[in-house]
Amino acid sequence: MANRKRKIVLRVPVTAEEQALIQQKMALLHTANFSAYARKILIDGYIVNVDTSDIRAQTAEIQKIGVNVNQIARRVNSTGTVYAQDMEDIKGALAEIWRLQRYILSSQR
Repeated sequence: MANRKRKIVLRVPVTAEEQALIQQKMALLHTANFSAYARKILIDGYIVNVDTSDIRAQTAEIQKIGVNVNQIARRVNSTGTVYAQDMEDIKGALAEIWRLQRYILSSQR
């Protein structure tokens, strides 16, 4: 306990029903760390839960597209030749990025 940053412990007695409600609210926020949850609620009074699943999916897709573009760039650098199909692949990748971006922006409204 010598290395702990927080040395003061607060204890709050609750009923079984209150404990169940707290656990339900923690589950809605996808957290199992009661200390972090309680600290955030006690200090800020509220927690904002942002669904970032669309952004995570977009990030994964952009990463895949980036890998494809890097493979094309490596081939162009090694052969010195740019193929029409490579340019079409890059244009398609950019179109997919823009499609994902529009989808995320429209779902945020």
